[in-house]
Amino acid sequence: MYKLRVDKWLWAARFYKTRALAVDEINKGRVEVNGQAAKPARELKPGDTVTLRREGLARTVVVKGLSAQRGPAPVAQQLYEETPESVQARESLLERRRLAPEPADSIEHGRPTKRERRDLDQARGWGDRWSASLDDEQKR
Repeated sequence: MYKLRVDKWLWAARFYKTRALAVDEINKGRVEVNGQAAKPARELKPGDTVTLRREGLARTVVVKGLSAQRGPAPVAQQLYEETPESVQARESLLERRRLAPEPADSIEHGRPTKRERRDLDQARGWGDRWSASLDDEQKR
């Protein structure tokens, strides 16, 4: 096999779970072949450079082999070789994510407890009322 569609190769190399997902990402402009925007039917050959952007990270891989079948992950990893710059960028991003503060730590107060909720209702002047609608006001 000398050439293969880029969407089929991305699926076979296990970058995307389905060919439809690969086509969607290509149509969104998140995949480039040799520095140019790709279309799903663009043909790849060994030696081409593919750049994909996923989850805030751009991965650059060099096509080493072609396969029209989706095989196990170890076989799929033999279809490409990631560039050293891409590996370094991916590892630094993972390290930054690992060292980033937990988003939930910035929340000072969570949901009020039952006692705090009663105190809030009392402070707002709701008292024994169960609803704040205008209809309740007119009925009283």
